[in-house]
Amino acid sequence: MSVNQPQRPTTRHGGTLALLQVLLVVSVGLGSAGCTQNPYMAAPTAWQNPQQPAVNPLDSQITELQRRVQLLDDNNRQLHTQIAQAEQQTQVYRDELSLVRQQLAESTSQLEQTRLAASQAEQQVRGMQASTKFRGGASIQANTNLQAMAQGLQLGGLAILPEGNTLRIVLPADQLFQSNTANPQPQAAAIIDPVAGAIRSHFPRQRIGIEGHSDGSPLYGGQFNSPHQLTAAQSVAVLEIMTTRGKLPAPQVFTKAMGAANPRYDNTTAAGRAANRRVEIIIYPETF
Repeated sequence: MSVNQPQRPTTRHGGTLALLQVLLVVSVGLGSAGCTQNPYMAAPTAWQNPQQPAVNPLDSQITELQRRVQLLDDNNRQLHTQIAQAEQQTQVYRDELSLVRQQLAESTSQLEQTRLAASQAEQQVRGMQASTKFRGGASIQANTNLQAMAQGLQLGGLAILPEGNTLRIVLPADQLFQSNTANPQPQAAAIIDPVAGAIRSHFPRQRIGIEGHSDGSPLYGGQFNSPHQLTAAQSVAVLEIMTTRGKLPAPQVFTKAMGAANPRYDNTTAAGRAANRRVEIIIYPETF
């Protein structure tokens, strides 16, 4: 009896198994080739919808933020445009306001000059009436002893000049007023008050003239166009101090604006010009 016979089926089965494996490989290869070469089995290309890409949420947020930034830029440009227009309109209003103020200042200056001229004219009329009327009696009566009456006056070094039948008290304009103006200096009242007091005490009934004088130098940048206007304003300013602080009766006092028409000193020197800038208080013999 042989013990090696049962091994045959194992060999036959092994060959069959190997053959089946080869056939399987060939079938798979042919099937793959056939599917690849078959036009009806080819993968769809143009006629099928391509696969949609996935939407990134960050892209949507960025797009929305860009839209908002653009909107803010547009609003910002509009606001800048409106601000520029408002500034232009504001400048127009400022220019108009400046023009109105300038016109108002000019009108005020003209009104003041007219008022001064009217006051000057009124005072000059009074002075001429007092100088030309000699009717006797208490209303107008000459006093020919003015120089004797003036000997006791103490006016702080102010010059007292006899002239005909009048007395003249000279007040330096530079000590009374700011340069080329009728604006009183701080010490102006202290100079004028003793003069007013002396008139009240020694000449209570005499007519009093206030003459403004200038040196004729050009007036630059001031409110007055001529020495005559300047001296008119200065004489009126002295009158107001003498009638308000000095308590002189208004009918007793009048003004004259002499301009540069009556210099007492040489205008070619600085000292002479300074001396010619003056206000003279004239005490007349006539009474009021």
